[in-house]
Amino acid sequence: MAKTATQTKTKSIYSPHPSLAMVQKWVAELKDKTGRSLHEWLRYIKKSGPKDEKARREWLKTEHGLGTNSAWWLAERAEGKATVEGDPDAYLKAAEGYVEKMFAGKKAQLRPIYEALLKLGLSVGKEAKACPCQTIVPLYRNHVFAQIKPTTQTRIDFGFSLGDTKAKGRLIDTGGFAKKDRITHRIEITSLKDIDDEVKRWLKVAYDRDA
Repeated sequence: MAKTATQTKTKSIYSPHPSLAMVQKWVAELKDKTGRSLHEWLRYIKKSGPKDEKARREWLKTEHGLGTNSAWWLAERAEGKATVEGDPDAYLKAAEGYVEKMFAGKKAQLRPIYEALLKLGLSVGKEAKACPCQTIVPLYRNHVFAQIKPTTQTRIDFGFSLGDTKAKGRLIDTGGFAKKDRITHRIEITSLKDIDDEVKRWLKVAYDRDA
């Protein structure tokens, strides 16, 4: 039986990214929508499609009427790429690597601050989960409600989804609300002592807003 995005062999503090469930749903529906399963598409592409990945994408769109995202994903998969996007265990392994790279070299000194923010973020509510990307660690409930971003060698920006909340105190307006971004505010964290009651309060507000 295939693993779902919530079933993994790997023990990790992180959770599979929500996009994995979307990919798995797409794969499950591929046969009904296109007439071929994933395995059948990959076999067909390798046998009958162009040899170049870019040409394969165009061929899948023009000759077979697939959308851009579907054509791109199938062409990559036919090249042996994109395995992380559909495999929870592979994603979690990659996620650990993303974090290691984020806090390597001159940003290594930020790792204790990151660990404290991660622990705080996961403790804000039972539905909180962390799903690392290559440059940030978003915190999810139903959507992204906060994110941890090592912006410089000496500072982490702890971002929050607070809508049109007026910035006050240490809270900085990112301009995200006007741009329709999830993260609309941030607080600059340069030391463990910066993780104070104000930070915890705004984190809880952001988490509760995403109920």
